[in-house]
This record gives sequence, C-alpha cells and structure tokens, in this order.
Amino acid sequence: MINHLHLVLRIDAELVKSWSDIEVVAQWQKLFKGDCLNQYFVKGEPLESYLQAIINKRRKEYRLRLMDISWFMWALNEPIARKANMEDQSKGRFWEGRFKSPASLDEAAVLDCMAYVDYSLLVERSI
Repeated sequence: MINHLHLVLRIDAELVKSWSDIEVVAQWQKLFKGDCLNQYFVKGEPLESYLQAIINKRRKEYRLRLMDISWFMWALNEPIARKANMEDQSKGRFWEGRFKSPASLDEAAVLDCMAYVDYSLLVERSI
C-alpha cells in the first residue's frame, strides 16, 4: 500500500505462556538488542539475587509484550517513523493514525482477511 499496510497476525498466547523464562528472554533478544544481564541469564550463568530480581521483572514484561499486538505494531512502526523523520528532517508519526485490529474469530474470517490482503497487493502492483 502507498500510505498504509495490511497484516494478518496470529498471536499464539498459549505457546508464549509455555516458554521457559530463558526461552522468553532468548526470544526477546532475537527481536531487540539486549544487555549483558540478559545474555548471562540466557547462558544459564548464576546471578546475584538483586540481578535475578531484575531479570524476573523483565521476563514478565517480555512475556506480555511478546503476546501483545499493540507492542508488535509499535516495534514495527517506530523504526519506520524514525527513519522517515530523519530523511525528511521532521518529527511525528509516519502513519496517519492508530492501527485497527478486528478479531477474526473463525477460519472463514481469517481466509477473507488473507484474500483481502492478497487482493490489495495485486491492486498495488498494477498501479
């Protein structure tokens, strides 16, 4: 799309809930630059109690964020806006407004959404 995009996302909350604490931090590290504390934790190195308390707080936050569409959209949009603002020497959002997130509650609805996204891509390419 010229001024917006369409995505079909599936959040597998049960999968994320089943991950161990180390898996949660490791998945987070794949998406975002972490620090030495996260790296030590993922390697299984022993941590002082105050460091373990920091990791415990982080992993709870990471687990919630890894299941959150709003957080995903922020992580997708923020670098795009930052780069566009730098190129245009401006400030503010890149996209016009907040994302919309209708729930597709059955397989037919998901297929309809996927067909719409595919159709939108075809129309965009033909312009």
